[in-house]
Amino acid sequence: MRLRLDLAYDGTAFHGWAAQPGLRTVQGLLEAALAQVLRLEAVTVTCAGRTDAGVHARGQVAHLDVEPGVLSAAAGRSSAPPAQALLRRVNGVLPADLRVRRAGEAPAGFDARFSASWRRYAYRIADAPELVDPLVRHTVLTWPRRLDLEAMNRASRALVGEHDFAAFCRPRAGATTVRSLLELGWGRDDSGVAVATVRADAFCHHMVRALVGALVAVGEGRRDAGWPGERLRRGVRDGAVTVLHAHGLTLEEVCYPPDDELGARAAATRRLRVPAGGRDGEPGG
Repeated sequence: MRLRLDLAYDGTAFHGWAAQPGLRTVQGLLEAALAQVLRLEAVTVTCAGRTDAGVHARGQVAHLDVEPGVLSAAAGRSSAPPAQALLRRVNGVLPADLRVRRAGEAPAGFDARFSASWRRYAYRIADAPELVDPLVRHTVLTWPRRLDLEAMNRASRALVGEHDFAAFCRPRAGATTVRSLLELGWGRDDSGVAVATVRADAFCHHMVRALVGALVAVGEGRRDAGWPGERLRRGVRDGAVTVLHAHGLTLEEVCYPPDDELGARAAATRRLRVPAGGRDGEPGG
């Protein structure tokens, strides 16, 4: 059976999602905890989007495949459904900066990565001294100059849509950099912190932080509102585009189609994202 796991984590002390020998990663700790609770030598977990080192998540989604008998055995004498018993036991093993928020059997055709319709990230910036809160310093970037969000929103409009985002992505051999950016806009939350909402069908490596970096250059007056769109049209990685710090970025939500469309969505995404003889771009911020 396939289980869906909904996750949240503080990325501060993680070297990103993907397991790496000798490094503390979200995938590495999660797989180790699941293997311990399920009494398996190893398990493999697939996520909706691989976040970079230092990036946070409150809406990450993952899946793993497990034999029903193994799941039931791991529940032991618990009266709770096996997936709920697994959730409690795994959270008892995991550190406080990584939580499984929900666990349950996934519908037929579900794939955490390829079935996703879109991912939504938020990037938060405290751009005035009175907005800087030491209690959220690990999730909000402190910026020394006030940002013009109106100018940043004007600049954002040219970036929305399906484009080749090579100018804003770290290149990977054989990977596509074509993405559909569904939403990109700036506002202020109740505390006054500037928040970018970035939503796309998928993201390539460093894409979100590079987009935000280009827009911040507009917001503080170093570039005009047409500059990010000009970079996009050039279609090549541009050293003038700053990739902002990871800690201001949070994966907020992953959206999936109705259950009866999950399999078709996964098949279509595989065809779209993986070039013949190549590899897909890495999702993430």
